[in-house]
Amino acid sequence: MECAGAGATALWLGAMQTRAPRGFLLLLLFLPLLPPRGASAGSLHGPGLSECFQVNGADYRGHQNRTGPRGAGRPCLFWDQTQQHSYSSASDPQGRWGLGPHNFCRNPDGDVQPWCYVAETEEGIYWRYCDIPTCHMPGYLGCFVDSGAPPALSGPSGTSTKLTVQVCLRFCRMKGYQLAGVEAGYACFCGSESDLDRGRPAPATDCDQICFGHPGQLCGGDGRLGIYEVSVGSCQGNWTAPQGVVYSPDFPDEYGPDRNCSWALSPPGAALELTFRLFELADPRDRLELRDAASGSLLRAFDGARPPPPGPLRLRAAALLLTFRSDARGHAQGFALTYRGLQDAADDPAPQGSAQTPAAPPDWANVSCSPRPGTPEAAMGGAVCWLRGKAPRRWGLPGAPGEAGLCGTAGLEGWPCPALPGTLRLRV
Repeated sequence: MECAGAGATALWLGAMQTRAPRGFLLLLLFLPLLPPRGASAGSLHGPGLSECFQVNGADYRGHQNRTGPRGAGRPCLFWDQTQQHSYSSASDPQGRWGLGPHNFCRNPDGDVQPWCYVAETEEGIYWRYCDIPTCHMPGYLGCFVDSGAPPALSGPSGTSTKLTVQVCLRFCRMKGYQLAGVEAGYACFCGSESDLDRGRPAPATDCDQICFGHPGQLCGGDGRLGIYEVSVGSCQGNWTAPQGVVYSPDFPDEYGPDRNCSWALSPPGAALELTFRLFELADPRDRLELRDAASGSLLRAFDGARPPPPGPLRLRAAALLLTFRSDARGHAQGFALTYRGLQDAADDPAPQGSAQTPAAPPDWANVSCSPRPGTPEAAMGGAVCWLRGKAPRRWGLPGAPGEAGLCGTAGLEGWPCPALPGTLRLRV
């Protein structure tokens, strides 16, 4: 961790007391954030059980209305009765954040996990995080303690002043490792599943430091690793498990231009069921095709103008080939879809509201896809100094390096290992 430790500092002052209006939260929006406090580490073996496909649960639209699961914790206030606060149903007239005449946990400001206002206060704090067991992004394994001796992930490591979650995932995929961990905003570590056997889970909210390369993402914390499976956001793969998740290339980053990716799905069974959890393509020239792997025939095609229908999609094919292509200008969040194999589609009736498989997408299809909660500022060109609370502000750090690649123990000769300036973090 020689490089990772260079100049990294953190300063914490007190507890956050307020929630700022949305206009002050551009640096925290669109996070690929963290699972609920108390969530157990490890892969989510049943992705169909997940109600969240963004790490921070910004896409949570479930019905938990207490701060704890199964009736525990404090009751949440109704969002149409919180006009005295920064967030209420009146501040979300289009429903982009999922607010309305209900008291379900939501994450309208891109915090580390869903939360709600509560009636009882302690020391002036009038909101609480919600512990939602079903709100796990598949592929994100959780927040872990990294004491450095030994490191939580034992493989190669590196640092970058332009680090994002996908930069680290791509680096560890290239090195042939199963896991990737981000730490302190700029450090990346690789490891294997055996490293998790001795891992020590940490509270989800410990992994809340902003990635140096993307102001809308979190990259671990001070001595805390946010660990992912490297399959998240891969450009190709062969999925044979009975059920699983396929993310668009570079997820949770936006997919880039001129991407040409394919994934083979061949779970046990005679048919497949797909459900799109997120779908946002930039334009009609960015296209996702579903083909029968045996015959090569095109079954369905979706693009930026023709999204998939809501609900489960049944396909009478034992194996699928998914192909995604973006044009030279393509930039958007992409998609997340779950799949599961069916023994026989005819014997397994589709749930109410599911979508059967027409020959082509209907012209009337108009799906409300999971929205981007805001447009984050452009990625920073170097190190940054942050004042981060519910109303973060940013100052450029004089003399910060403008370019730096990964450095460290991974055989990355030729890349500099900068003396990174500290990240000043104030919680006010």
